[in-house]
Amino acid sequence: MHLVKRIAESTVRRLSIYLRFLEESASRGLTTISSEELARRGGTTSAQVRKDLSFFGSFGKRGMGYAIPELTASLRDILGLRREWRVIIIGAGKIGTALAQYRGFRQRGFLVSAVYDHDARKIGSKWEALVVRDMEQLEKDIAREHPEIAVLAIPGEDAQTAADRLVRAGIKAILNFAPTQIQTPPDVTVRNVNMAMELEGLSFALSSRDSKLDK
Repeated sequence: MHLVKRIAESTVRRLSIYLRFLEESASRGLTTISSEELARRGGTTSAQVRKDLSFFGSFGKRGMGYAIPELTASLRDILGLRREWRVIIIGAGKIGTALAQYRGFRQRGFLVSAVYDHDARKIGSKWEALVVRDMEQLEKDIAREHPEIAVLAIPGEDAQTAADRLVRAGIKAILNFAPTQIQTPPDVTVRNVNMAMELEGLSFALSSRDSKLDK
């Protein structure tokens, strides 16, 4: 595993995009790819592609591009996808249900091992191989099963309390779908998924385009 500190989140996101493009290219029978092609897919420049990869070693040869199988394997290693990660979901609502049943997680090495809720009407209901568990047993389950990642899919007013419980139980990585910012210690990594904010970004892009067309 490559251990590199202080890599920008934007770089990690681009690595994920590169990996998906490499996998798509391999499925089409391609064996090599240029930095220009990766740049086009990643919405960046070939110089940025080379810089992103240089943080982790030396890849490819000038004028020959990158060998897809080798670069794919390296990116999977860099992104920690050589192993399986256990994921728990807090919240058995619509978002939690969709996430728990998303088959792409398992394909990438993320195993949803448990779902929790405090609603008695949902506790005990079955989601394929999973049974919704009572939030009361959260800490005990974490101590026994050692999940690495928690997903918050609950109302904003409940998010901080749930996050505090997860942190005290030893969780070091949280994916937050709750419409609020949560506070955690420096050694806990949080990624926020704010769908309203993403839609606002699209709204801005459309409005900006329309204003340019009106000039």
